[in-house]
Amino acid sequence: MKQLLGGARRRAVSIGGAVAVLVAAGVGTWATDTWPFDGKDTYCWGAWKEDSGPDFLSGDALDEDNARRTAKETAPTPARQRGRCTVALHSERVSGDGEKVVEETEITVTYGPAPEDAAERMEWIGGYLGDRAMPLPDGLPGATDGRHALLVLPKGCDARDGRPTAVTLDSMARSEYGDSTLPGDAGLGGSQSVARLLVAVANRAMEKAGCAPAKPLEVVSPMATLPEDDEDFFTRACRIRGLEFGKEAAHDLEYQVGAVTRDLQSCSVRTQRGEGRYFDALMVAQPRLSALFDGATGSKAPARGWRGTGVFADDYKVVRADCAGRPLTVLMLAPSLRETTPYFAAFANAVARRVGCAPVAPGGSSR
Repeated sequence: MKQLLGGARRRAVSIGGAVAVLVAAGVGTWATDTWPFDGKDTYCWGAWKEDSGPDFLSGDALDEDNARRTAKETAPTPARQRGRCTVALHSERVSGDGEKVVEETEITVTYGPAPEDAAERMEWIGGYLGDRAMPLPDGLPGATDGRHALLVLPKGCDARDGRPTAVTLDSMARSEYGDSTLPGDAGLGGSQSVARLLVAVANRAMEKAGCAPAKPLEVVSPMATLPEDDEDFFTRACRIRGLEFGKEAAHDLEYQVGAVTRDLQSCSVRTQRGEGRYFDALMVAQPRLSALFDGATGSKAPARGWRGTGVFADDYKVVRADCAGRPLTVLMLAPSLRETTPYFAAFANAVARRVGCAPVAPGGSSR
């Protein structure tokens, strides 16, 4: 009998010890928001959690028949300063008329340095900072339009060759109806939600890469909104003198005023009928965003009368000049078949004048 009781006591002690270990482990993981007993999945190196807010992470997103959420991720490390994670949603249903409908959503995050090739880098910068993108709040060096986002990380995360490292977020959503495909809403929750998603994943990525700052990045303030909607009835684009179009030409165009701040300004002109870009103009003066252009603006003026250094290539024009002790960079992306140097000069001088700097292009006036 004593032997049986002794065995029972030993089993009780063993079970109690195991529970204590589990509880101790649970306390540790709960503190990092990965409590193991709540049944919630995490994504992108543990930065995002199921049912944490955005629709694409909610349980409702899996209510459709054959719906599933999958994830793939490769974390950056101190030895490999690149990372990528993708969260995808797939569902299938049958419409009222018996047609099969496939819904696809994909959110992709990348961690790594700005592209090395200059032309590729200019397109990359314009794609995240131009058009409808607005600056991230709280002085964070980045921008988002609610569907895409970019955040430049602190200098301690720079690549060995000096290129800044950034975290980008891209989304895609579509519905396939037999022989047609329609764009959809990725369920990110708007620009404010995207800013928080981006900062959360950036903090986790920097931890993995071994370059996290002492104080994590955070979003506290609300996102700024676009100053105005796109305009398709105009003769002067973005209300900038010198960006005039004849009535006939403007009839087939529309423009979008983007950010208008001391650190960032953009103006995009598009063809209305889906033929693509007419030109995208961008000014960047925020120091960490300006670092994205390092090494890509040449060593001399791009043409006679221009101030600073720059490059006039077939598909982009970029100029950097001093403005009150910090670099001001102007970029225009446009197909070479449309010569837009006069528009670029007008934009460059307009933004320089607005922020109190000397003209950048020939023919400008400081008045």
